[in-house]
Amino acid sequence: MKKTAVFTLCNIISIMMHAQAPRSNQPAHPNWASNAVMYEVNLRQFTPEGTFRAFESHLPRLKKMGVDILWLMPIFPIGEVQRKGSLGSYYAVKDYTEVNPEHGTLDDFKHLVNEAHNLGMKVILDWVANHTSPDHPWVTQHPEFYTQEQGKMIPPVPDWSDVLDLNYDKPALRDEMISSMTFWIKKANVDGFRCDVAEMVPTDFWITCSRVLKEQKPLLLLAEGEKPELHQAFDMTYTWSFYHTCKDYFAGKKKIADLKQYFEDQPKQYLPSDFRMYFTSNHDENSWNATEFEAFGEAHLPMAVLMATVPGMPLIYSGQESRSQKHLKFFDKDAIDWKDYPLAEFYERLFLIKKSEPALLAGEQAGKLVWHSSTEDGMLVFSRENSLSQVLVALNLGGNVRSWEVPKGKTGNWMDVFSNKKEALKAGSKLDIPAYGYKVLTKNEKQ
Repeated sequence: MKKTAVFTLCNIISIMMHAQAPRSNQPAHPNWASNAVMYEVNLRQFTPEGTFRAFESHLPRLKKMGVDILWLMPIFPIGEVQRKGSLGSYYAVKDYTEVNPEHGTLDDFKHLVNEAHNLGMKVILDWVANHTSPDHPWVTQHPEFYTQEQGKMIPPVPDWSDVLDLNYDKPALRDEMISSMTFWIKKANVDGFRCDVAEMVPTDFWITCSRVLKEQKPLLLLAEGEKPELHQAFDMTYTWSFYHTCKDYFAGKKKIADLKQYFEDQPKQYLPSDFRMYFTSNHDENSWNATEFEAFGEAHLPMAVLMATVPGMPLIYSGQESRSQKHLKFFDKDAIDWKDYPLAEFYERLFLIKKSEPALLAGEQAGKLVWHSSTEDGMLVFSRENSLSQVLVALNLGGNVRSWEVPKGKTGNWMDVFSNKKEALKAGSKLDIPAYGYKVLTKNEKQ
């Protein structure tokens, strides 16, 4: 869902000021998530047809690229009252237990889930618990479910004029929402939910919801938000503040030290078991703000390497593997032009180490993040380390060749992930990284 500037700023300030709070609850993560890669599917724009069946043809190549989890933007019928654009917002939900006919049928969706499962992938649904469209049946059947001022239902944010805010003071609403989410687990065997603007829904609701849903099967729950308290209910939260810190760095508003400081502050706010999601693009940023090329310029690839190798789970958005530089329209048809996939091999190699190197696991099993160099001319060198493996990452975010002097502790034989060649590092030797370049080396007990 599009964020207003005020909400985003308040969100970031809240996270920076929020110290790690005691947890009364911590959900068990599904065992398939700790080394997983997530892909956000903008179904409307993914193919000219915009259907489940048309998208299915892309499953094998996404699997080959290293995708484990498919996050589908909302698939539900879209409200017609106060609709924006010709097709409306995915996030103006008219019915929580039906499928948008533009995408196909419920059977088509079930077929997609089954095909994904057959390939070893998981499917999670984008869930909009904070609001509905003005023509959702609840508006007339249960007006008490909605926030009202002077007897009038209101949107959650003034410029979200196509939706109405839900009132979680009503126990019956909470029951209905959990029942609707349960429908998709039982009917279509989905593997989790990405929950839109999760911070705008009471955390105590999410705690109950998580407990009920996770009793049915192992699920991944992703919150669009990053308050640490959300981890009482969710497996994973966004890293909006890091994304914006990175954007500010390339805009000349932040320093390399600020990027490093972000990770040094993480243990003060989050537990080792908390999954965090890192990205260089998503539907909000792509449609409303900046593509990864606009945000990070020629450094978009080393930034992708950074997001995939720090502790957490990487996300890739529809079209990134094709080097798409298009701002996809949000309320109208605007299909991705899939001429080819020039970055597919880059992502495949990058995501391979996520699965093969124990040091890159997310959560409590994650390898320690160790900084070796961070210079204001754009050089970042760090490693992820545990008893089973090491991953050494050198990134050059600047326009000139940079060098890093190898310390004694990082000598020996390593494997270069992208060249697939062995590389011997000697103490005092120089590791040269080209302008806007990157190098990822691995060393494990098998080498």
